[in-house]
Amino acid sequence: MVEPLRLVAPSGGTVEVAVPVVLAPMAGITNAAFRQLCREQGAGLYVCEMITSRGIVERIPKTFDMLRFDPGESVRSVQLYGVDPAVMAKATEILCVEFGVRHVDLNFGCPVPKVTRRGGGGVLPWKRDRLDAILRATVAAADRHGVPVTMKTRLGIDADHLTYLDAGRIAQDAGCAAIALHARTVQQAYSGHAARETIATLVERLDIPVLGNGDIWEASDALEMVARTGCAGVVVGRGCLGRPWLFRDLADAFTGRDTRTLPTLGEVAAMVRRHAELLAGLYGEKHGLTDLRKHMAWYFKGFPVGGDHRRALAMVSSFAELDAQLAELDPSAPFPASELGAPRGRQGTPRDKVVLPYGWLDSTELGDADLVGAESDASGG
Repeated sequence: MVEPLRLVAPSGGTVEVAVPVVLAPMAGITNAAFRQLCREQGAGLYVCEMITSRGIVERIPKTFDMLRFDPGESVRSVQLYGVDPAVMAKATEILCVEFGVRHVDLNFGCPVPKVTRRGGGGVLPWKRDRLDAILRATVAAADRHGVPVTMKTRLGIDADHLTYLDAGRIAQDAGCAAIALHARTVQQAYSGHAARETIATLVERLDIPVLGNGDIWEASDALEMVARTGCAGVVVGRGCLGRPWLFRDLADAFTGRDTRTLPTLGEVAAMVRRHAELLAGLYGEKHGLTDLRKHMAWYFKGFPVGGDHRRALAMVSSFAELDAQLAELDPSAPFPASELGAPRGRQGTPRDKVVLPYGWLDSTELGDADLVGAESDASGG
């Protein structure tokens, strides 16, 4: 049995997560439909895909359109990206007041070059003063509404420029309710293996909850991470792609039940149909089914589905097309055991070097410098 996760704001405002599992915000993935699909499988905290603070402050329609929540989302949770303390504070105020958001997570882990080259995402914690200013401004804005703020970060820029210990201390001192650590560097991106011992080190240094992230493909991986590191919970990203039932296994595992969901191809097809219904309710049939296409390869990974059939599934644009394709599947085909514990989603190789602003590593202080344009190019990660 694992204790519930309690996220507490400085003023005492609290969000309690019965099962200490957080759906990682993933760009283009964790919209309201996918969050609902995962939430239907088990308890946890489900975070909206990353939103840029400047887009909120400038009230850009495309940004506001991403801030959709289904009626069953009792805790509206949003991950916010930005590099300007004042803009982050104002965006947080809008989220709390106008959208009823009850948990704000801050992204300091994105490894995408178009973000890092402008000093954002996973490389921003190198500038300790800017990180501190952003955290304090955001926590103060959220705390006026009793909303806890957490942050997600990586180990550092590369093995020679680690930031996670300083970032954890700064987050704790600024009043953050928790910190999530993806135990890879920006240079590693999604390659190699997460260094779980670093999560244990951070747990030892901090009083606030530390959440572990990286290489959680099965519920057993989550239990092992908690046991080995002492972290208060886990953040799950790529492991749930095409497998929303992973949250059912996680809920069971953290409440002492030893189960493993192995759906047949017919049961996976039913999950795909449910996902399609939720997306259609969000975007309409045509756009909803188009959005579903990116999930097809994940859902049917390892199953006996032929190449032509896979291509057809990845091109559906209506329920008629989807139902026709799903009807051709063998519903009795068992879940492919070879996929258990296997990595999912993007992996790749380590980058030769991290793209940084000129002179970024010269000092750990940014001073009064401006990160011009850093938010306009933000992308999930």
